[in-house]
Amino acid sequence: MAFINKNYYLENPMPAFLFLMRHLGVRQGEAQKIVATGRLVVNGETVTDSGAIIRGDLTVKLFEPQPKGYDPIFVTPDFALFDKPSGTLVHPTTYRTPHSMLDEIRHHFGKDANATHRIDMETSGLLLASRTKSAEKSLKTMFENRTVQKSYLAWVRGRIAAPFEVDVPLKQNTDFSTIKLKMLVDRSGKPAHTHFEPIEYDPRHDATLLRATPHTGRQHQIRVHLFHVKHPILGDPIYGVPMPIAIRYLDKVLTAEERRFYMGAPRLMLHAQSLDFQHKGVRYILESRMDFEGLKGLIVPPDERHEAVY
Repeated sequence: MAFINKNYYLENPMPAFLFLMRHLGVRQGEAQKIVATGRLVVNGETVTDSGAIIRGDLTVKLFEPQPKGYDPIFVTPDFALFDKPSGTLVHPTTYRTPHSMLDEIRHHFGKDANATHRIDMETSGLLLASRTKSAEKSLKTMFENRTVQKSYLAWVRGRIAAPFEVDVPLKQNTDFSTIKLKMLVDRSGKPAHTHFEPIEYDPRHDATLLRATPHTGRQHQIRVHLFHVKHPILGDPIYGVPMPIAIRYLDKVLTAEERRFYMGAPRLMLHAQSLDFQHKGVRYILESRMDFEGLKGLIVPPDERHEAVY
């Protein structure tokens, strides 16, 4: 488990945040975060006020990396680059999350290291991690300001012969009573623009390998844009599948056989391929080492998979 309980006995009363700073070696902000997120228990009761005076039996829930052996593929004094596998979270979503990329990042670079941007759990590919707090701030600002150019590879249903653009606004869905899609094409949504370029068509799988370059950074942008033009990504468990099947996936009861039949692949066939940015006067053009093109062997042939639903 990524989070463990550590027990202490405090004889002399002191403020909660001060105890955490002295005994865990953390900064005041981190100490306050531990308390605010309910990770400090004093004499059996959770403490939520970081300034509360505490003493007695204490339990602190702490993140302790439990790596699986994912090494960075590129390292500088400020950041490191990982090739994230499909199916791995970037950050733990609960205290019970058994593993995430944060385990790998902090195993290699310590407690101040962190992921600087998000990638969906099922998307594989490049993940940039900061090694220091100061680097984290500057790198996250680059992503927020859209000064990092990203490209993705995707295996999609059907044949696409020419480059094309999708420039339609996206809005987060707030009504799941009739549809389980998280993001929707909607005039009232935020601008979203993606450029797509075909690389290869595989007739056996009736699938096209695309390079996708997003010019905006909306959630699920590439997935929704390809669904919108009726070429959904193979293996997508939400966009392009019958609603009851999407619900089974979300409820974590979908079988491997159902996934292959309805989605056309055992994983989302989307890969974060490249990052292009400048940091401290140096331009970095970084490419994934994974042979994503070679993963087309995972795709279910068209006569053995369900047709997409729109």
